Amino acid sequence: MSALLGLAARSAWNRRFVLALVVASIALSTFLLLAVERIRHDVRQNFAQAVSGTDLIVGARTGSVQLLLYSVFRIGSATNNISWRSAQAVAAMPGVAWTVPISLGDSHRGSAVVGTTGDYFRHFMHGDRQVLSFAQGRAFGDRPEGAFEAVLGAEVARRQGYALGQRIVLSHGDGTFAANDHADKPFVVVGVLAPTGTPVDRSVHISLAGMQALHIDWLAGVPLPGMKLTPEQALQRDLTPRAVTALLVGLQQRTAVFSVQRRIADVRDEPLMAVLPGVALDELWDLIGAGERALLLMSALVAVVSVAGLVAVILAGLDQRRRELAILRAVGAGPRTVAALLAIEGGLVTLAGILLGVVFTAIALALAGPAVLTHYGIVLRPLSLGAAEAQWLALLAAGGLLASAVPGWRAYRIALADGLQART
Repeated sequence: MSALLGLAARSAWNRRFVLALVVASIALSTFLLLAVERIRHDVRQNFAQAVSGTDLIVGARTGSVQLLLYSVFRIGSATNNISWRSAQAVAAMPGVAWTVPISLGDSHRGSAVVGTTGDYFRHFMHGDRQVLSFAQGRAFGDRPEGAFEAVLGAEVARRQGYALGQRIVLSHGDGTFAANDHADKPFVVVGVLAPTGTPVDRSVHISLAGMQALHIDWLAGVPLPGMKLTPEQALQRDLTPRAVTALLVGLQQRTAVFSVQRRIADVRDEPLMAVLPGVALDELWDLIGAGERALLLMSALVAVVSVAGLVAVILAGLDQRRRELAILRAVGAGPRTVAALLAIEGGLVTLAGILLGVVFTAIALALAGPAVLTHYGIVLRPLSLGAAEAQWLALLAAGGLLASAVPGWRAYRIALADGLQART
């Protein structure tokens, strides 16, 4: 067997330039299969770990997926806010242990600004129920004196090069127009959060009082003419929030989640809805599941084409190798040995392509990881061959070996005299 393996390897090496294209094709299909599986898994894990320990998310009535996207992932915008009175009513409901209000709508150089309270740093959790921790500094103050203090996510601080004590200017809306800058009311960086691998890293956190102070001289998204207040003047006003975008709710007992959800839906002052984060995530995966399956199907089709190319190359080379195979038969190699030789040769080419594809995928993930984190907020973990990846590689290897049996069977049918006979 070892002699046959060595002969197959030398035979493949003798035709290395042609087979190199097949190896590259199989490597590409391996890369696509592994990359799609890894990205699919990491995207799901990043979304699932973005919020933990929150039993309900409360907001204005809209789609549950939409509420999850804008309140947790800062994607999209709310159709409506909820009044501060309703937020306090939810916090006072029986069974509610804590609430964390979130006010959205402003930005800073492409990063979302989140208005909230000090409870955000005590109750918000990510990953496996991990609380937020500070890499530098402290949380902003809940009192009016801390209204113009900001806490940065790790990615914002790294990308912008901010340090404690630095002043930053926030923008109204997405910050597209310079006229929307709140340049008259700068914030001071008092803290930087440790990396979490969630949207928290790409957010700027301020107090609800700070959010109210920013817009105290604005109306309907534009500054009020002749009413430009300085930060000192703004602090003298009532900075109680009028409305918030959403509430993160923690319950005393999770068994009460459905009763509290119904109680929130029955609030008469304004239409509210409460969604379970896990259920909303399942709905989100149902929506994008078709796209995932389409990507996997495309990758599988590339793998099929690569294996078909392997068969075509070996079959095309049979005509040129008829004399070589006949000589092997003449020196004592049986038909099964010749068939096994070609099957082993195809298997070696397949395995070489798979190994090259695995190496290329590992390098690509390592190189693309920082850029993907910066631009899309998705943590791409190093390649690890789990059960799903191993299954794809096994299927690809099995497909290559089975495909290699086709030219082996063809060679088995070639007679000895056919290879030694001169052709005209």
